[in-house]
Amino acid sequence: MSSRPRMRGRRLAAALLLGLLAAGAAASVDDYGQLPHLDELAISPEGTHLAFARTDGDERVVSVISLPDRQPLAAFKIGAERLRSLQWADENRLLILTSRLYAPIVTRKMSGFEAPHFSMGTPAAAGDKAGVGSTAMLASPVLSVGHPVTLRRDWMLLQVCNIGAHTSTAIPDAAKVANLTLMNVIDGPPMVRRIDGHSVIFVTGLYGADPGTGNNYDESNALLPALIRVDLDSGGETVVAQGSKNTRQWLTDAAGTLIAEQDYSEDTLGQQQRWAIKLLHGGRLEQIAAGREAVDYPKLLGLGPTGGILVQTVEGGERAWASLSPTGGFGPPLLAGRILHDPIESRTTHRLIGGVQIDDDARYVFFDPALQSQWDAVTRAFEGAHVRLESMTDDFKRLVVRVESPAYGYKYALVDNATHKAEAIGNVYAGGITPLPVRRITYAASDGLQIPAYLTLPRGRDATNLPLIVLPHRDAEGIDTADFDWWSQALADQGYAVLRPNGRGTALEQRFMAAGFGEWGRKMQTDLSDGVRYLAAQGIADPHRVCIVGARYGGYAALAGVSLDAGSYRCAVAVDGLSDLVRWRQWLFEQNSRRSSPEQRAWERFLGANVRDAALQGLSPIDHVAAISVPVLLIQGGDAADPGQSRLMYDALHRAGKPVQLEVLATEDELFATRESRTVMLRKSMEFLRINNPPD
Repeated sequence: MSSRPRMRGRRLAAALLLGLLAAGAAASVDDYGQLPHLDELAISPEGTHLAFARTDGDERVVSVISLPDRQPLAAFKIGAERLRSLQWADENRLLILTSRLYAPIVTRKMSGFEAPHFSMGTPAAAGDKAGVGSTAMLASPVLSVGHPVTLRRDWMLLQVCNIGAHTSTAIPDAAKVANLTLMNVIDGPPMVRRIDGHSVIFVTGLYGADPGTGNNYDESNALLPALIRVDLDSGGETVVAQGSKNTRQWLTDAAGTLIAEQDYSEDTLGQQQRWAIKLLHGGRLEQIAAGREAVDYPKLLGLGPTGGILVQTVEGGERAWASLSPTGGFGPPLLAGRILHDPIESRTTHRLIGGVQIDDDARYVFFDPALQSQWDAVTRAFEGAHVRLESMTDDFKRLVVRVESPAYGYKYALVDNATHKAEAIGNVYAGGITPLPVRRITYAASDGLQIPAYLTLPRGRDATNLPLIVLPHRDAEGIDTADFDWWSQALADQGYAVLRPNGRGTALEQRFMAAGFGEWGRKMQTDLSDGVRYLAAQGIADPHRVCIVGARYGGYAALAGVSLDAGSYRCAVAVDGLSDLVRWRQWLFEQNSRRSSPEQRAWERFLGANVRDAALQGLSPIDHVAAISVPVLLIQGGDAADPGQSRLMYDALHRAGKPVQLEVLATEDELFATRESRTVMLRKSMEFLRINNPPD
């Protein structure tokens, strides 16, 4: 290794010491209940502007400042919608992507900043400029279309804000698109292109189609996708392609030519399950690759680093990125032995320049050795910290990074690779939260499978005979890392050791995830209690002072832990936990318009390939109430999958005379999306845990 990158790392680190080093103070429950004060930072392509989201209480405001003087340029109130991403179309136009749970109105016309969903806010005061605060274009540039139509879904809205002209436009505009009953929503992130000197974006819109009548009625035909080309300079909007209910993805090249389409089709019973990829040939899209796959079909990623198209495949039981040949074959894995989860796209070439590998934290892999060297120098500068790339200029000279460690705190910084300097932007949380150390451990499950996990230890206490909280992740295939996690940090700051296992079923690797198929409530459950036994054997945890806490899948695991795995825990907290799997499976079926789908089949792989009601009852906590002998706290959130599950479990436990409490959070369209819901959940669960598993 050369000395030059090391020297650059030392110079960066020296510039950051005064601005980023943190004091190790404890934080309160309410501190962890607040939403991040700064997030979604996005630097403009040339680095003259910085956009960011700021949260005051529950109010979300998108602000834009100039660089380097940090003078305020604009501010936008988001309102009730959820901010999904900020993305620059060019140096002066900001794309704001939001979502809502229920379908918005069909048309939306706006003038200036006086929009029903965005309103011109008061520009940031001069005193705010030091506290300003994510999207590094790490999401796939491919437009994804989710079908069939569901009763509840994430409806995405796009706003284009011209910072210099102080105008704001909703995209798409139904009035500009002839012969289509177009909704004012998009389905997937926009693709940004520079064509003939114009800034152009491509979005997937949804338009109403005749679903048929009588016996021919098919709800999945009610909304169909259309690829819309929007010229941000002329204001023109044109339809590039109209898809079918089978259309999943589209991809254009740097010149804006539609070059690829992905389809996935299945019949009402979900038995057809056929994928197909079409490429541009002779002026038209022609199918060049196809196959049958129930869940893990190949997916378009984007334009390859040197040409062609990259596709994510599952080869030999593992995910891989491979090039797609014009004749339909897949090339060898792009980076053999390295599993990348999210692509990184260049805003100038629109080709993929790297990807994100999930390990202890997000590790950024760049195909260009020079870019990799620059990034490695940045991470070395923040020795011992987790560094996440939030945004970057087109030339990679200026980077916005998120830095987290007990020494640095939890903050954003602006790194200048040209001058080898960095400056603090602001704390992620108002007032600052100093993260507790997180330790990676590995233990053996009962069948010998090695389980990676993360242990967060309380502040100022020896790691001996500690009260323990097991905190499973919210999704069955979800991945826990050593990155900052507000829930586990809040629990540890109250005096508990917190274990977050990546048990089988976790999507770290395809094989590891596949080890969880058919093991829902079985080995996926005992992987958790095996971790308890390991920590007890190490003398870290007191086996008689262990509770299990979780939300969604973690909520199910909490209920299963005190019913199917009784004797392992002295209490349980389940937030939106599944209790009746038979009812839940029927709810999923209804949400998918009474059709099978890859998403539903993905769940069924964990439950068992040919699940029957009797088998599901054997895994349902509500059918094992008699086995529960410890206190249970049920918390019902606003976006619960089948929101009646918590109430059903409460009624069953109450009738059986079991110690149970039920708390209902204020309605919201995303779990823990508001300060109120986070704070109430933390307060109620902490009160419950202090009584039933005292930390002292």
